[in-house]
Amino acid sequence: MKKSSIIGIIIIAIAIGVIISTYADSSTYGTFSDAQETETELHVVGTLQKEKELIYNPKKDANYFAFYMLDNNGKECKVVFRGTKPQDFERSEQIVLTGKMVGSEFQASKILMKCPSKYNKDQVEIQEVSPTSV
Repeated sequence: MKKSSIIGIIIIAIAIGVIISTYADSSTYGTFSDAQETETELHVVGTLQKEKELIYNPKKDANYFAFYMLDNNGKECKVVFRGTKPQDFERSEQIVLTGKMVGSEFQASKILMKCPSKYNKDQVEIQEVSPTSV
């Protein structure tokens, strides 16, 4: 075989590997019911249950934050985030969680919040929080 053919085959193999690894890392959107049925991480979109208590005590454990959320289908679930409570969390209009179900709780690895903008009524501020970025 020619050197150019071997190099071409290697480049194609690397490209296929990159495509497969990118696809394997991507998660899908779902609901809390979908999260109970699968063991893979997925995104759940919903709203904060403002009537329920937010559990965060930095003196006891600064890396434990729990709250209740309604997904887009109206199912309520307790969410546990192993990180600090995001600033202005109570003001969020919509929450996107990345994580998976552990027992009856949703263990979130990332929180993405859509908050009303302080300056413009028609614009929305988006803030992403993960335990490693805190």
